[in-house]
Amino acid sequence: MTTVHIAGDSTASRKRAADAPETGWGMALPLFLHRDLAVANHAVNSRSSRSFIAEGRLAAILGAAAPSDVLLVQFGHNDQKTEDPSRCTEPWTTYQSFLRRYVAEARAHGLRPVLLTPVERRGFDPGGRAVDTHGEYPAAMRALAEEQAVPLLDIHALTLALWEKLGAEETKRYFHWTETERDDTHFNPPGAIAIARLVATELLAKGVLSPREVRRLDAEIPGSRITWPEA
Repeated sequence: MTTVHIAGDSTASRKRAADAPETGWGMALPLFLHRDLAVANHAVNSRSSRSFIAEGRLAAILGAAAPSDVLLVQFGHNDQKTEDPSRCTEPWTTYQSFLRRYVAEARAHGLRPVLLTPVERRGFDPGGRAVDTHGEYPAAMRALAEEQAVPLLDIHALTLALWEKLGAEETKRYFHWTETERDDTHFNPPGAIAIARLVATELLAKGVLSPREVRRLDAEIPGSRITWPEA
């Protein structure tokens, strides 16, 4: 069985029952993949391309993965944390250097690396236009993907366009907005399902997965399909 491994941060990670309805898009990805594909969600809250490697998390994936498995790599949110040297990277130097390590080590172990630009946060300017909050990181990843001939899923561009289309009010239905939370970074079930649909669609479009390996790309998926494990 082929496994799709996810290396990423809190926007993708698996949440627990105490976190509901907050939902990482990695929790919804299995809804769009054939049952013969497994999803191993290694994404962890607050990690960057640097800290994920420093904590041995990439090594753990490589130790558990099988040749021909897929490794999805999405970082950027916490690479921006300039106040934290254990996480921060610079787009055109250290960020690209760490991404090269994911690509090189995945290939050395027979895995198929795929780079995903970071999902965009919910933000709008006074004119109602969706705001890009990731600076040079998406461009740096796009350039690195071209340099390394790695499939790139431009989730940043796709989500920025989606938020622009939906508008400031409608996008609240996709993020972790509750009576007590006003979170414009993390998703609720509809948001996670929307991002996972984009990821699966792009995996098909870029030839990473075949038509028989994806499903339900155009189907309505209720948020009730998401479940949160107990701690």
